[in-house]
Amino acid sequence: MTALAPDITHWLQQIGTDTPAAAEQVYGHLYSELHRLARSHMRRESPDHTLGATGLVNEAWFRMADQTRTHWNNRGHFMAVASTMMRRILVDHALARRAAKRDAALVPLSTTLLERQPGAVDADVVAVHEALLAFEAVDERAAKVVELKFFGGLEIDEIADALGVSPATVKRDWLLARAWLRRELGRDAAA
Repeated sequence: MTALAPDITHWLQQIGTDTPAAAEQVYGHLYSELHRLARSHMRRESPDHTLGATGLVNEAWFRMADQTRTHWNNRGHFMAVASTMMRRILVDHALARRAAKRDAALVPLSTTLLERQPGAVDADVVAVHEALLAFEAVDERAAKVVELKFFGGLEIDEIADALGVSPATVKRDWLLARAWLRRELGRDAAA
């Protein structure tokens, strides 16, 4: 992985320039990581979800390709943005499904969701998304840690690399974020 890092950074910085092969190189080198990230996002979706991991990768890739003014710093930066894009796609999908089924009963969101092991979790993605947006106003970096760990399935060291902070900082942010979100999501469940 470290041997590829300089090449990936070079190709990432070429995306959007006059080097059409740059996007192809990045996609080819990072596809398996993007697919792993998408599978991690999809683990928290219901089993009958109409979008699969491959479709999520493709949709995120197309949306990211439209970002012509983004300057990719490194692989970690690219993967962090990819995770954010995947979360937004899933939220958009959930909102569209909710709009199509206005009378459907909502599943209450448990505050223990943040502690569950990966697996099929039938959660209200929109409620988590809204809580995370509110948390971003309190602590933007800690909210990004939640997104990358909970939705993206990245490990502490990977998150630290993506955000340019120490693993200890990521651990502190994760503890703070879990406590804050547990409190906020608990309020919503009690209301």
